[in-house]
Order: sequence, then C-alpha cells, then structure tokens
Amino acid sequence: MTEDILKDLFESYTGVTLAEKTELPTSGSHRRYYRLKGGNISIIGVSGTSLEENRAFIALSRHFKEKGLHVPTVLAVAEDGMSYIQEDLGEKLLFDHLTGGRESGLYSSYETSLLCRTIEELPKIQFKGAEGRDWSVCYPQAAFDERMVDFDLNYFEYSFLKATGLEFNEGSLQDDFERLKADLLKDRDNTFLYRDFQARNVIIRDGEPWFIDYQGGRRGPIYYDVASFIWQARSRYPEELKQELIKSYLRALRSYTDVDEDHFRERLRLFVLFRTLQVLGAYGFRGYFEKKPHFLASVPYALDNLRSLLKTPFADYPYLNAILSKLTTMPQFYEIEADRRLEVHVYSFAYKKGIPADTTGNGGGYVFDCRSINNPGKYEHYRQFNGNDPEVIKFLEDDGEVLVFLKSVYKLVDAHVERFIERKFTHLQVCFGCTGGQHRSVFCAERLARHLSEKYDVRVKLTHRELDIEKSL
Repeated sequence: MTEDILKDLFESYTGVTLAEKTELPTSGSHRRYYRLKGGNISIIGVSGTSLEENRAFIALSRHFKEKGLHVPTVLAVAEDGMSYIQEDLGEKLLFDHLTGGRESGLYSSYETSLLCRTIEELPKIQFKGAEGRDWSVCYPQAAFDERMVDFDLNYFEYSFLKATGLEFNEGSLQDDFERLKADLLKDRDNTFLYRDFQARNVIIRDGEPWFIDYQGGRRGPIYYDVASFIWQARSRYPEELKQELIKSYLRALRSYTDVDEDHFRERLRLFVLFRTLQVLGAYGFRGYFEKKPHFLASVPYALDNLRSLLKTPFADYPYLNAILSKLTTMPQFYEIEADRRLEVHVYSFAYKKGIPADTTGNGGGYVFDCRSINNPGKYEHYRQFNGNDPEVIKFLEDDGEVLVFLKSVYKLVDAHVERFIERKFTHLQVCFGCTGGQHRSVFCAERLARHLSEKYDVRVKLTHRELDIEKSL
C-alpha cells in the first residue's frame, strides 16, 4: 500500500513514470526512506508510522525553508499524512567524509573544515529556526523540560547504571539528579533544539552542509546540540579539535546574541555531562536489553568523555560525581564483549591468480564472474586507473551492464545475509573476479560492500587483493 502511495505521489508531482525504487538504510527509526527515480529525476519518499511525527517534520521543514535554512523541500504529502516526498539532497553524509579521522583519531584539514563549516550553521538553525515558530507542532513535546530531563536521567540509571552491577544508593543519586535538573533548566531561551545534531544527519552538497532528521526538535537551550555534535562518543575528536569547533560555533553565535564565553563554557560542560549520561543509557538499552553487543563497544568512547569531564569534579553533585568516578574505573569497560555481528568479507581478484581462500573455516561463499561485463581495461586510456577512480566508474555506469549485473547480485546476497543473521552465523565471503582484478571486480566489490553496510547491521570487510587494499566499512 505504501509503495502505491509513494508511486502516486512521485508520478503526480513529476509527471514521470516511476522506474526505480530503492529502500535506504535507517538508524533505529521506524520511518522508512526510499530513493525514487524516473527519467533523470530523483526524489526521496518517506513512509512514517506516526502522524504527529510526520506533521512535525513537514511543518518544521516548511518553516526552515522560509528562513533560508539548508533543509530538504517537502514536495507533496499523501492525503492521510502518513507518506510524503521530499527533495533528494544526495548521499554524501558528513559522517562518511570523516571516516579517516574516526578510524585514526587524526582529522585532516579537509575533515576539520567540514566540521567547522557545519557547526557554524548551528546558531542559524537555533535562532532563525525559532523565529515565529509555533512550538505546539513539535513531537513528542514542545520544549526541553522537566519530563525530558527526568526521562534521560532515568534512562541512564535503569538502562545502564543498574545493568553494570555497580552498587549505589538510589535516594542519594536522585537528590543529585534533582539538583542537576534544576541547573539544566535555568535557561528558558526561545531557541530551537535540534535534539539529534550529529554527522549522520548532515549531507554535504556542493561543499555545503544540509540538514535532515530534525523531526524530534523542540524549543530548548543552545548548549545541548553543541554537546551532541562535539562530544559524539565514537568520533574521537582530539581536544584541540573540540576547542576549534567551540570557537567556530561562538564566532557564528555572536551574530545572533551577546556571548559571555566563560558563562557559555560553564553551561556547555553541564550539558556535556547530561548528554553523556543519556548516550550511556541508550547504549545500555541497546546492548544489555536488546542484546546488540556492538552498542556496548561504544561505551569506552563515552566513558573517555566522562573521564575527561571528571578531571574537574562536579562539586554540586557529590554523590553523582563519586558514582561516575567509580564507573569509569570498572575493568569490564576496558574489555568490551566481542562484536558478534555477521561479518561479510568482500573480495576483488584476478582469475589468473586464483580465487581467494576462505580463512574462516566456513568453506567460502559466493564467487561472481565479472568478465562478461564490458572491460574498460581493454582501452589504453583506462589502464592507468582502477575501479575506484571516477574515470572507470563513469565508463561502467554509462555502459550500464554492470548495474544490471549488480541488481541480480544484490538479490542473491541480500537473501543470504538475512538468513545468516537469523541463524546467527558469523561469516560470509563474497568474491568478484575479472581478468586483472583492477577495474570491473573492484567496482562491483566496492558497490556491494557499501550496499551491505548501509542496509544491514553487519560488519563489512573489503579486500582488493590485486591492489593490496584492505578496509572495513
């Protein structure tokens, strides 16, 4: 039914027949996203499960567009309000641009410039986005208030702290929670709180940040989003980079309000604490209760943030400070349970050098022969390139044979991955071979690896054997 509604919305809006519909990956939301294509038009289709949430996103989007903010245009909405189509901003997430820095802990000048450019836009969203805003449309509530603080602090206590086995006095902890809540709620400014301002919700388009997934936004203090963005647990931002991001934010903030920097940093530190507790609650719930151990693998990163914060004790919350100090020294968080998700190892190889061996002891998996696809390597111009280079990518995509080939591959491998996940298998191998292991097989291996990492909660390892390249997605 949803497919028919999105198809009707697309064709009614564009006047073009829908030719391709691809479901996009989501991260914990029940909303479903699709890339809809017809002719040379690409649009995003959305199917929600909550009418109020849909209304919030649509209303916020239209308001933000009126204020000149970089957000997608909502193009058409179904009569029942449960589905709509919006502008396609592309696939280049800020998160993907930061892979090198995340893996190494060392951020390049390019990555740093993208981060600074993004956080410079935040005050515009917070202040311009709040101008004339009817907060009653926000979902699930209109403002950052007592209920929101209580929910997140309880989330930390019952989904994480209790699950660690650390002994604590609930009454004493609650006393400090009440004091922390009162301090957090001292600011009642009329500014927009994005709620989930992080790199996965930013698309880089023509070098500029564009923003998505703000449907949970509401009226609230400016510090929350700064803390969310800069202290994202797994980003591993060095202290120097954190300070540079704060300075970039403050420069932009001064265009909208007077800034007492000492006061700002004091308030920000409080919200970093609060946000870290909320994140630990989320990791605990997903890891301990939903039995998804890879979330527990993120706990040490959040505790690193906590250790840094506690170097200056929170004297106003002595019992909480003591419990958190004990928490950061618990040995179980230095040796997190192994990630037991399915690992898919994708290879590219040259047939003349043999099919890659399966080192897991599972006997191998798929081997796809790419030699039927038109070979760019037979042309002198392309021999200096490989399947990662834009020249080869354009050749193969323009030719089109490889895209038809991959559609069949996706159907086979997707079914296999889904069955392996159900049966809790731990390894699957998929190999793409061609004549030299340089062009067609590399292109196909890259595409499948990206497809699987975006669609499924699996580990993806990618090896281009003849290029001597190995990486994880």
